[in-house]
Amino acid sequence: MKKRKERKKWFRFWIFTLFCMIGITACGKENIQFTTSETKSITEQSEEELLTGKHYVEIQIKEKGTIYVELDADHAPITVTNFIQLVKEGFYDGLTFHRVVDGFMIQGGDPQGDGYGGSEVKITGEFPNNGIENPLKHTRGAISMARSMLPDSASSQFFIVHQDSPSLDGDYAAFGYVTEGMEIVDDICATATGQDFNGILPAENQPIIEHIVVAEPKESE
Repeated sequence: MKKRKERKKWFRFWIFTLFCMIGITACGKENIQFTTSETKSITEQSEEELLTGKHYVEIQIKEKGTIYVELDADHAPITVTNFIQLVKEGFYDGLTFHRVVDGFMIQGGDPQGDGYGGSEVKITGEFPNNGIENPLKHTRGAISMARSMLPDSASSQFFIVHQDSPSLDGDYAAFGYVTEGMEIVDDICATATGQDFNGILPAENQPIIEHIVVAEPKESE
């Protein structure tokens, strides 16, 4: 009887450990971002410091081209403020898209390049199932924040939706849309090779983000 209890104890321990290591999305896969106890929260900022309105960035990918993105700070002010701050710091320059799942999304912004890294700041998850109204949908071209199973765990990792993924609505913080350059996302999804079961690419196959820069809106917008 004692041995049986011990086996059950260890079984529960390993199940718990497994769930701590693997997050679950609607497609069954998500990367955990581990952060330290010293992580700060952008929610400590006053409302006056948060951005509003539309903002624009250019994601320049080595040997691929530029993806132009419009960010919506009216519906995701904390997320956009955090993203723009990281862009201005040059945080994303030289990082990669480490995870590619054709028909779903491409994910990047991890300084470790393996799905477990992030910045020094965690942000509030701006999505309905976390008690925050955000009507932005995960349609093709949406940019959204990756996170762990914890709702307020996003930091620097983001993803661009390849094909409409409505199952993500309500659980992830979309904060803008690609306005030009989705053919680059298509190309990355079509040509990426060597992914593991979770879509993580070998380091040598990860598309490189040369720069992300704050930009002016294009004249056609």
